[in-house]
Amino acid sequence: MSTDELWALHEEVASRLAATLLAEKRVLEDRLKQLKGGDSERASSSTGKRPYPTVVPKFRNPDRPSETWAGRGKTPRWLAAKLKSGKRIDDFRIRHVA
Repeated sequence: MSTDELWALHEEVASRLAATLLAEKRVLEDRLKQLKGGDSERASSSTGKRPYPTVVPKFRNPDRPSETWAGRGKTPRWLAAKLKSGKRIDDFRIRHVA
């Protein structure tokens, strides 16, 4: 076979393979949609974010009680300054009464 014939064969194989993969993908997406329960589930997952529970704050600034921190992410500036001045993190913990 010449180079041109091999290239034509390659393009034909690639196009058939792409068509077959696309058809299989559609079949699998339809099956997945049936397993998930249709459009009601798909609407909530369209944003790409999963629902996370609300995180309760664990630490409070005594000088400004509206400033709280849940203990996740970067330490807030007010808490970092207080810790640097020698206070302990437990001094700012919110105590929940049960």
